[in-house]
Amino acid sequence: MAGLTDPDLLFAAEGRALSIARDLHAGIKDLPIISPHGHTDPRWYALNEPFPDPAQLLVVPDHYIFRMLFSQGVRLEDLGVPTLDGSPVETDPRAIWRRFAEHYYLFRGTPTRLWLDHVLEHLFGIEEPLNASTASRHYDTIAALLQRDDYRPRALFERFNIEVIATTEGALDDLQWHKTIRDSGWQGRVITAYRPDAVVDPDFEGFSANLDRLGEIAGCDTGTWAGYLDAHRQRRAFFKSFGATSSDHGHPTAETANLSDAAAEELFNRIRRGSDDERERKLFRAQMLTEMAKMSRDDGLVTQIHPGSWRNHSPGVFQKFGRDKGFDIPTRTDYAAALKPLLDCVGLERDLSIILFTLDETSYARELAPLAGVYPALKLGPAWWFHDSPEGMRRFREMTTETAGFYNTVGFNDDTRAFPSIPARHDVARRVDCAFLARLVAEHRLREDEAHELARELAYTLAKKAYRL
Repeated sequence: MAGLTDPDLLFAAEGRALSIARDLHAGIKDLPIISPHGHTDPRWYALNEPFPDPAQLLVVPDHYIFRMLFSQGVRLEDLGVPTLDGSPVETDPRAIWRRFAEHYYLFRGTPTRLWLDHVLEHLFGIEEPLNASTASRHYDTIAALLQRDDYRPRALFERFNIEVIATTEGALDDLQWHKTIRDSGWQGRVITAYRPDAVVDPDFEGFSANLDRLGEIAGCDTGTWAGYLDAHRQRRAFFKSFGATSSDHGHPTAETANLSDAAAEELFNRIRRGSDDERERKLFRAQMLTEMAKMSRDDGLVTQIHPGSWRNHSPGVFQKFGRDKGFDIPTRTDYAAALKPLLDCVGLERDLSIILFTLDETSYARELAPLAGVYPALKLGPAWWFHDSPEGMRRFREMTTETAGFYNTVGFNDDTRAFPSIPARHDVARRVDCAFLARLVAEHRLREDEAHELARELAYTLAKKAYRL
């Protein structure tokens, strides 16, 4: 029986470009995985307990899956997604899995289908398509394997050939699971990243209390501007002590500001008192992006900016289920004007690394590639989130290479909560890049030896360099 994935997946259909892509991929497919930004749970690696069941592993935590099913009328409760108030949801993992399998056809042609087929075949040895009639057999196969020691998180980490993985924790996190990992003596490299959204965004729930807590943890007076900034410095240093090489900022826009010290202090005082002026709250977020970049200049953390998502678009779903439930929607995003205050401040710094992401593909050729193609501090993050797909990755290369080249990009990162899909996501990215490079060689725009060198850079070296790993 043929497998679920084809060995020539995502390559040219025929001809020289197909042959070149095969050779390029063969040279890089077994390189270690650098996963410099993502959202896997450090608890998994700390406790190294068996994953509970196929549904909890592959369905319940994956917003790529349940947003599609929800769009077709499947209730989140019926997929086991927990409610904030504890109201009942489906708890039978077989029922959740069966519901998922019955609707698996919805993912035809999507990157989610590519990832899941890869996981089923290459991780669990399943070669029959998933559907209602095979659901029980596949469930039993996966459930049995998950009880084996070689399917525990640390064993999978090593099987996946992950050299380093970064999780993402909020500024108030005590990093206890990272401490457990470090103290265990296990050699797997799991690091953290500093995500301060809850204490830099006045619209974040509990913002005022979050600032109080920040002050308590850091031993700083977050009632003052100077104390507040020092609290960030203390927390960043704490995160660095657990391996952090980056900070991460999920702002609604890429807007930045560069106020004078006096103006910034005055703005902070108004925000701290609970200003409900939307312009002031927006300005504070903008100022804090610049402050974070200035701190990165001083402490060496890479600054990641992930703007342009209208998060929690449905208030009903947000109120019932909370954040990250599939209702984050891309918006139009300005970069050239929005980033100018930050760039005026630190954009020419050669030792600073600011990695820009976007959900607005129209900005690639118009703004992002020209910006990254001249400012030493800027690099372009890979196709992200809704564009983490073969088509999105191709468009990224086509729209950015002509202006920014390859070396102002940072390779690939999977940015995932779905741990088993990490090898699949990296393989898709490697295949797309190999196909793109093969086309350049076939069109006589790139030497074949250069393509082999670039394939390794894009799959491994650029991410390692960009994230200082």
